[in-house]
Amino acid sequence: MKVLRGLSVATLVSLPGLAHAAAPVIEILTNEGCSCCVGWARHLQERGYATDVRQLPSDELQRRKLQLGVEQSLASCHTGLIGGYVIEGHVPAREIARLLAERPDAVGLAVPGMPIGSPGMGEGRADAEPYDVLLLRKDGTTQVFARYR
Repeated sequence: MKVLRGLSVATLVSLPGLAHAAAPVIEILTNEGCSCCVGWARHLQERGYATDVRQLPSDELQRRKLQLGVEQSLASCHTGLIGGYVIEGHVPAREIARLLAERPDAVGLAVPGMPIGSPGMGEGRADAEPYDVLLLRKDGTTQVFARYR
């Protein structure tokens, strides 16, 4: 699958036939100057996703997270939107692919905080922290979707 970098959703839609052949696009909402968000976007691009990064003021980003169903206790530094799902934090691309393939009735996925060793946070480091990818259910509960140790 060919990665299209730097193209927005509007650009993809405006090019006839390209949107169907293009990589899946994930919109990333973040604050200006977040280097780990750039690292997470690169992780996604290297695995076949196109990214559309949108920088928002901090208060607006927090407001959007709450509107999308991401409680403060589950929050991280960025929020992705793809296929009708919310992807909060440093979720590995393979879990996003699994989510999109299985299509559970859920809000999306979250990796709360910023665990060292997660995508964008020094993936592959020897001192990586264990973390869980959580499935965010529509009733506000969560369940473990994947574990990284």
